[in-house]
Amino acid sequence: MQKITTKEAPAAIGPYSQAYVAGNFLFTSGQGGLNPQDGTVVKGGIEAQADQTMKNLGELFKEAGIDYTKIVKTTCFLADMSDFAAFNAVYEKYFTEKPARSCLAVKSLPLGILCEVEAIAYLGE
Repeated sequence: MQKITTKEAPAAIGPYSQAYVAGNFLFTSGQGGLNPQDGTVVKGGIEAQADQTMKNLGELFKEAGIDYTKIVKTTCFLADMSDFAAFNAVYEKYFTEKPARSCLAVKSLPLGILCEVEAIAYLGE
């Protein structure tokens, strides 16, 4: 296994790693709408946080030597399911290959963020 770490995505706020490569797969921890430089929640609502979330994931993908087209599965968490359409409008700009996905509403997310996304990528071929 290989740990993936980058200062271009927010540091873990708990006892976990940003991502790991295991075999031909990359597994990311959940990323949210946090500024990677200071760890603060970005302002501007669900659209701004979703966009930052996707950028943070992109930095982990870049560190692993891939891009969004290699993602096979995402799990998305929303603090409010009424943000579903706005979140999807941002999500589809990044995940153009339409990986498999689950999207759940949760009671709350760390630091009061509005969305979080984790991803699994296939690194082969």
